[in-house]
Amino acid sequence: MSALSPPALVTVNVWGVRHRNIPRAMLRIASGPRRVKHYPGLTFAKFLGTASSASFLPQDTDLGHWAVLTCWDAPHAAATFERSSVISGWNSIAHERLSLSLVPLASRGTWSKQEPFGEPDGANPKGPVAAITRARLRPSKLATFMRAVPPVALQLSNSPGLVVAMGVGESPIGLQGTLSIWESAQALREFAYEGAAHRSAIEQTEQVGWYSEDLFARFQVKSAHGSFGGTRIDCGPTT
Repeated sequence: MSALSPPALVTVNVWGVRHRNIPRAMLRIASGPRRVKHYPGLTFAKFLGTASSASFLPQDTDLGHWAVLTCWDAPHAAATFERSSVISGWNSIAHERLSLSLVPLASRGTWSKQEPFGEPDGANPKGPVAAITRARLRPSKLATFMRAVPPVALQLSNSPGLVVAMGVGESPIGLQGTLSIWESAQALREFAYEGAAHRSAIEQTEQVGWYSEDLFARFQVKSAHGSFGGTRIDCGPTT
C-alpha cells in the first residue's frame, strides 16, 4: 500500500480579538466550515478555540484567541485563500494575528477519522519546528486526564527552546489539543522524551486509554510571523 501523500502546505492562523468582538469571532468559528467546504485546493480545515498553556484545561479557555488550521494541495492555493473574505473578515475584527506556514515532517493518528497531514517521510531539518496534538477524550477517563495535565503544562512552560504554546480544540471539553513552536527538533525531543511529567503522561496514555482518537504531528516551520498575547514572533528555517 502506498503512503498517503502529505499536503504541500499547512497554515495556521491565530487571531486575537478584544472582548467586544468575541461574539463576532464565535459566529465566524461556527460559519467557517461551511464557507470553506469547497474552497479550491483545500484538503482539510478546522476552526478552533484556544486555551492558555498554563494547564490546557477547560478553565483556561481563552475567548480572546481563535485559530483556523488549513491543509493545501499546493502553495498557490494557500496564497489565494490569504486574499479571501474568510481571512479579511477575521482581520477586520482582530487586534493581533500569528500566521504559520508549515510543512509536515511526521504524523501519527487521525483527526475526525482523517489523516490530514498524510504520511510524511520523517525528515529532521534545521531550524524551528512545530508540533500539533489532538485527542478525543473518552468521557469515562476525563477525571484522570485532567489530573495528569497540569504537571505536563508546567514542564512545558519551563522547557528550553519553547517559542510559544497554546491549547487548541473544537470544544473546551472532550476535543482538545495543543500547538507549540520550538527553536529546534532537539528541543522538542527533549521535552517529549526526557521530561518526567511528559514521559509519565505517555505511559498513562497506553495504560489508561484516555483517548478514542488521537494524533501527533511534527512540522518544519517555513514561517511564523505576527504576535500572540502581545509577544512578537518571527522565525523560519535555517539555511
